[in-house]
Amino acid sequence: MQKKITPYSDSGSGKKEQVTQMFDTISKNYDGLNRVISFGLDVKWRKRVVKILQKKKPVQILDIATGTGDLAISLVKTGATKIIGLDISQGMLEVGKKKVIAKNLGSTVEMIIGDSENLPFPENTFDAVTVAFGVRNFETLEKGLREIHRVLRPSGTFVVLETAVPSKTPFKQGYHFYCKYMLPAIGKLFSKDKSAYSYLSKSASVFPHGMDFNNILRKTGFIDVANKPQTFGVASIYVATK
Repeated sequence: MQKKITPYSDSGSGKKEQVTQMFDTISKNYDGLNRVISFGLDVKWRKRVVKILQKKKPVQILDIATGTGDLAISLVKTGATKIIGLDISQGMLEVGKKKVIAKNLGSTVEMIIGDSENLPFPENTFDAVTVAFGVRNFETLEKGLREIHRVLRPSGTFVVLETAVPSKTPFKQGYHFYCKYMLPAIGKLFSKDKSAYSYLSKSASVFPHGMDFNNILRKTGFIDVANKPQTFGVASIYVATK
């Protein structure tokens, strides 16, 4: 029997293996489901991440929890000569590799399997590191953030795109209703893993966001930390510097 995945926790308890299994299972439906459950807004949010990094003119970028490579592929527009998409799920990477080949981007975008908490790169390697909808799946959040800080070059930019919980009425109430009832129902229609989208909604609702996440970034060594709420606060883009 497949294990159920518990919401965000910094205590480990096999979360990494469970998350890997979940994403392997839903990998073929992941892109379509993302468009449906976010009403296509995830595309707009990724474009804003790209726009932020275009101004930084990075040469090498690491996209952690790259999944099927949506952000890694979009980051080509920054002008970077090398973009590495890293993910713990082989199933997600296989989908992403096909997209990279179809777009003839193999010389720029490389998709590799790896663990965000044990990155296979030397210190000070990347001009920018990105994570889109992935930090809440880290088994030990601060360990993963310290690894990111390690491989980022001095003055390099770290950008996180993550779901958040709106603070204003009626958006807060609408968000909770959508996550509790609609998101799991939509996931069950399209995915064989009936617990997957229930997990995703729960993990999003309990993950530290806004000032709480800003403070965790500062604690792990980042400076110039700022968060930019998106679409009434249902997501945020966090920008920080090493």
